[in-house]
Amino acid sequence: MSLPSVPDLAGLELAIVPVTAFGQNCSILWDPATRHAVVVDPGGDVPVLLHALAARDLTVECILLTHGHLDHAGGADALRAELVRLQGGTVPIIGPDARDAFLLSDIAAQAARYGLTGMGDVTVDRYVTDGDVLPLLGRSLAVLHVPGHTPGHVVFHDPKARFAFVGDTLFRGSVGRTDFPYGNGPQLLQAITDRLLPLGDDVTILPGHGDMTTIGAERRSNPFLR
Repeated sequence: MSLPSVPDLAGLELAIVPVTAFGQNCSILWDPATRHAVVVDPGGDVPVLLHALAARDLTVECILLTHGHLDHAGGADALRAELVRLQGGTVPIIGPDARDAFLLSDIAAQAARYGLTGMGDVTVDRYVTDGDVLPLLGRSLAVLHVPGHTPGHVVFHDPKARFAFVGDTLFRGSVGRTDFPYGNGPQLLQAITDRLLPLGDDVTILPGHGDMTTIGAERRSNPFLR
């Protein structure tokens, strides 16, 4: 089964920057006409992200978080502080659902347990809920609540581009871990079935780790969805 490379995003451009020891897919999405961008899930390695942004001459409008795990959110506060220093103005952190607040306030302790540095707790400017629509980069990104990996995990879907940032919900051939005290396997599978599969087989998804895939490919071959 062949996988798509970076898809046609209907006028937007995308760069994937792996960060942290967990190889998390931090994403930079931007409008090439305005050079305005959003950063999705900056888990860490803030100098690497700043270099990637500067190399493309981008101005960041906001930071989006799919969920509260350290590898997805651990660099968000530090990145915001540096962007405000460099750009001026404000750079809000948006997402996830408020049910992940307990994880965002424990990132420094999580990192210490793994022996990791450069990650910190996150103060969110706006939590999101299922059904929210975020007007960003001239688009309307739809927010879907897809819990199970974490209680407040969300997905950001661009209907125009037929693309979604799915975090740690659905992967190529797998699904997100649910063996945490707050995880819920049946809930995750039901949420994938109810919230992600109806997006359409042609929708390309970018998981938090590993390769991009499509809803259709996972509907057909993902063993967890059979």
